[in-house]
Amino acid sequence: MWNRKLGRTADHRKAMLRNLATSVIMTGSLETTEMKAKEVSSVVEKLITLGKRGDLHARRQAASYVRGNDAVKKLFDEIAPLYTERNGGYTRVVKTRNRRGDNAPMAIVQFVK
Repeated sequence: MWNRKLGRTADHRKAMLRNLATSVIMTGSLETTEMKAKEVSSVVEKLITLGKRGDLHARRQAASYVRGNDAVKKLFDEIAPLYTERNGGYTRVVKTRNRRGDNAPMAIVQFVK
């Protein structure tokens, strides 16, 4: 699988995706650039799959990626149980507008109900 580099070093990209994924889990949606939205969507999908598994090892794997214990608790206790009957496709990326300063295409990442 090819990862988008997003014009960043590997460490910066990993930290950025961790922060974005945590924000999506805590708030339910996030507006960012379209490429970042597509990348963070795949990360959040994998985290929800861990949440659906629900065992201790999955919780520790999620905790090693997501920032903050409250985000892990919300992922496993509130978000993952909503998708027990669904096999993937937990998030959607909706294109919204172009950013005013640099005309970058923006998108919203949100959970599918």
